[in-house]
Amino acid sequence: MKSTFKTLTLLTFALMLSWNLCAQDELPELKGWLDDKYYLEQRYDEEGNPQLWKVNAKTGRDKLYQEKLPKDMLAEKIPAEFSVTGSYIHTEDHEKAIFNKEQDLYYWNGEEMLRLTNDEDEEMNATFSPDESKIAFTKNNNLFVIDLESGTETQLTFDGSDLILNGYSSWVYWEEIHGRATNYKTFWWAPNSEMIAYERFDDEPVPEFMVYNPDGVRGEWEKQRYPKAGDPNPGVKLGVIDLQDGETIWIADNSEKDVYIAFPMWTKDSEYLLYQKLNRDQDHLEIYKADPKTGEKQEIYDEEQKTWIDFFEDIYLLEDGSGFILRSDKSGWRNLYYYDLDGGLKAQLTDFDWRVKELTGVDEEDGWVYFEGTGETSTDNHIFRVKLNGSQWEQLSENAGSHKPDFSPAYEYFISEYNNINTPTRMAVYETDGRHVREIAARKAPDPEDEGVGKVELFTIATEDGFELPAYWVLPPDFDPEKKYGVIFTIYGGPNYRGVSNSYVNPKGNLYTRDGHIVFKVDHRGSGHFGKEGLNYLHRTLGSWELNDYIEAVKWLKQQAFIDSTKIGITGGSYGGYMSILALTRGHEYFTHGFGQSAVTDWRLYDNVYTERYMDRPQDNPEGYDTTSTLKYAGQLEGELFITHGTMDDNVHMQNMIQLVDRLTDLNKDFEMMIYPKGRHGWGVPKIYHTIREMREFWNGHYKGDE
Repeated sequence: MKSTFKTLTLLTFALMLSWNLCAQDELPELKGWLDDKYYLEQRYDEEGNPQLWKVNAKTGRDKLYQEKLPKDMLAEKIPAEFSVTGSYIHTEDHEKAIFNKEQDLYYWNGEEMLRLTNDEDEEMNATFSPDESKIAFTKNNNLFVIDLESGTETQLTFDGSDLILNGYSSWVYWEEIHGRATNYKTFWWAPNSEMIAYERFDDEPVPEFMVYNPDGVRGEWEKQRYPKAGDPNPGVKLGVIDLQDGETIWIADNSEKDVYIAFPMWTKDSEYLLYQKLNRDQDHLEIYKADPKTGEKQEIYDEEQKTWIDFFEDIYLLEDGSGFILRSDKSGWRNLYYYDLDGGLKAQLTDFDWRVKELTGVDEEDGWVYFEGTGETSTDNHIFRVKLNGSQWEQLSENAGSHKPDFSPAYEYFISEYNNINTPTRMAVYETDGRHVREIAARKAPDPEDEGVGKVELFTIATEDGFELPAYWVLPPDFDPEKKYGVIFTIYGGPNYRGVSNSYVNPKGNLYTRDGHIVFKVDHRGSGHFGKEGLNYLHRTLGSWELNDYIEAVKWLKQQAFIDSTKIGITGGSYGGYMSILALTRGHEYFTHGFGQSAVTDWRLYDNVYTERYMDRPQDNPEGYDTTSTLKYAGQLEGELFITHGTMDDNVHMQNMIQLVDRLTDLNKDFEMMIYPKGRHGWGVPKIYHTIREMREFWNGHYKGDE
């Protein structure tokens, strides 16, 4: 999940967007900055071929920069049997590239194609060294390097096996710590191209879970080392290999203490390797600075909290070696702190009672730190800057809504994409003190009189204990306040997930609103809008406060004259599936219909890193695990429930659905279900079309069937 069940959540949102029936004006396809004066824009000639144009940020004057994109120029040079539409990596100028063809590596050096490997084993995650003279990769769970000039391949580790993984992540680290975008890669080049840091995993302690693939006559079992809540973790060691002698210097390991070790970072001069260590209870985080040549290390940061701490995934190391900047919520809100490399606090850069959302960049020459944050309104996203000594903080964006910047390399300009709940995205150029330079383009909102256009409203709902929950709804076209409408909550609902923001929502909505239903979103107290204080409510009791706040929203909805209180529905995937099932069981007095996808049904069945962050281990919090299990409330199901799951879900195992179905059938409860053979944690074409149809038929059948 890595703080959210991202895979299915993104699939669900993509699904909702794919239903959007309003064609919008396209914005320019910007491809980053060429330098501090010009940005690049992709356009198409009369035959539909892409081209790169450079555009003067200040004046808007443009000039053809490249008649063809770099990848297209590369495609013309390489031999025909190599397709750049496949898997390859390239140098920054696209002059050199590594291709993976039939599980072997090939190197285009700008003039000819050279074969680098010739064996039956698969090379994974080939990565250029910073000086582009070498590549590193993993094979058979060992780490290798190839000198590109000589073609010499050197094996760096030798104990790789099914259980020992060098430079290749154990599943739970990939899913919950380093993230899916890494493709299991856990090695990091030093800036001097002479050393490689890597993690070595030992999966032997981790229990095995079997996922069944039904293909063929007998099918086959897919084995996965998957630590469920309370289970042992993989052993992990962090080491550095010096390529001159091939020896590993071990920096850290968890053999004596059950800790998580992650996020190594090199200083620009390659003199130090920083890394983070988080205890099993995830309430005590330390950052260390290590000498990669000796292994000697020094603690430079230490933080403890009463509930949990998240890894710092966006630490900024200053290139001048003066220190690092991190975002911590130890004050109750995420703020920026600037430390030197010995751990001394140089400056607290911000001290807000609202969230700093992202550190966008640092202009070290002029001493400005650029960041994004909500400002006083939690549904907004604004652009700010502050001096490295913590003085002169400024808000660079003005209008309420969501602003997203892209800064030029030397921070002379930034391009901002801005929208709000009723205003489609527009793009403009600004100087980095916030002064407006010129408009680039803007999408047009649909005419309110057009067919199919509904109404979008952003508001808050007060809870009995004082939280103002952000919410919005999309009212159907031809909305009549004298009629009654069914409501569909569309949720994710996980900790620290903000689903409601002051960003554009198309009033043409999706198929739900087109079918005459009200689409409704609301965020609970643990969504991040209310800082760590709000999040802490969820500790050791996932699902309970989320449901409490959703019920508060239902109570408010029922006070609206046009709401049909017999049609209060909820739908979501993954964590949203869990909440949908919990709403139809534990919250059965308020919710009447639910469509839950790929849901956890009992937190004992999910992985330990995610679950224990919020729930602690089952043996330490048995009452909490009992209280938050949907299985406990299966007997309270009264409304209409539809559940779906993929049979090969390797994230939230189908075991979750089976245990719930077993309980519901024992209790003789009515429900609907659909399984998707070979579906993982979400599924694509063509099965997704079946899901869309099932969802639409479910809501229309129950909401409109009696019309």
